Amino acid sequence: MEKLVYLNNLYDLYGILLTEKQQTYFQEYYFNNLSYGEISEKYGISRNACFKQLKIIEDKLLDYEKKLNLYYKKEKIHDIINNIDDSGVRKLLEELF
Repeated sequence: MEKLVYLNNLYDLYGILLTEKQQTYFQEYYFNNLSYGEISEKYGISRNACFKQLKIIEDKLLDYEKKLNLYYKKEKIHDIINNIDDSGVRKLLEELF
């Protein structure tokens, strides 16, 4: 479950960098909860091709995070915001995110 949430967070950050087909497959599998078989039927690809595409997408998202660290930085900023004592400053920073 933790991996699912993590991948969804990475998709929110990096999904725009994927091709339209990759975005579609990711959304069908992770958002619409379709199986490999259902996706392969819907888009006329083999079940194995669907599996491979989702693995490629996962690898790309992880690679983008490894290189850019946007999710890590976002989490660190949220930690900093949560530990700020000044409520005015905290509110201003929360509005940015």
